[in-house]
Amino acid sequence: MMERHLSSQFDEELNHISSSVLEMGGLVETQLRQAMRALHQLDTQATQVVLDLEERVNRLEVEIDAEITSVMCRRQPTARDLRLLVGVSRVIVNLERAGDEAARVARMTRDFVAAGAPRVLPLDDLVHAATLAAGSIRAALDAFARLDVPALLQVIDTDDRIDVVYEGFLRKLITFMMEDPRLITPCLNLTFLAKAIERIGDHAKNIAEAGVYVAVGKDIRHVSPQERESALK
Repeated sequence: MMERHLSSQFDEELNHISSSVLEMGGLVETQLRQAMRALHQLDTQATQVVLDLEERVNRLEVEIDAEITSVMCRRQPTARDLRLLVGVSRVIVNLERAGDEAARVARMTRDFVAAGAPRVLPLDDLVHAATLAAGSIRAALDAFARLDVPALLQVIDTDDRIDVVYEGFLRKLITFMMEDPRLITPCLNLTFLAKAIERIGDHAKNIAEAGVYVAVGKDIRHVSPQERESALK
């Protein structure tokens, strides 16, 4: 992720930030894996693993943010170095929020199990969406580390697939509620759970967009897919 500089101390500082981001990313990926396990197997022990990691993720975000601010003030980086630090700052914010959503999934899964968890509901669709979202976070971090623009753009496109699965799941829940009013409460709970998963996909997309910004110096956060190619020229 980091390039060599004339100042070896600057290199060390950047490498430490990089290592901390990788550690934070690993923790969030663990949260997402355990959240998926909890959802797929209705495993309350897995939900606790997710919740136990939440404080460590939050603490790392604060520490990395403070380190980035310190480096900016002392080194006054320019050009790509500055873009890199700004991009990393965006990454850790979105990682922390993805971890928050994973914790939200864990809490709602735990409550869903405690309430009886009707097996008739289409949980497999939800697990599929969660798998896509978690994979997007992993792919976004890997592509960011390599500043691989095609891979970053692929992550951005995957968010559209997650949105399609999310919308299809909501339509199925509406059908279940119409056919059996007793399922209204659990279906509404799953609606909030599905939204948390959809938001994880959004955070993966944000990380990928930050990677594109670092790699080519173009901010594509509000660029449509049709306009993206010309924007990156």
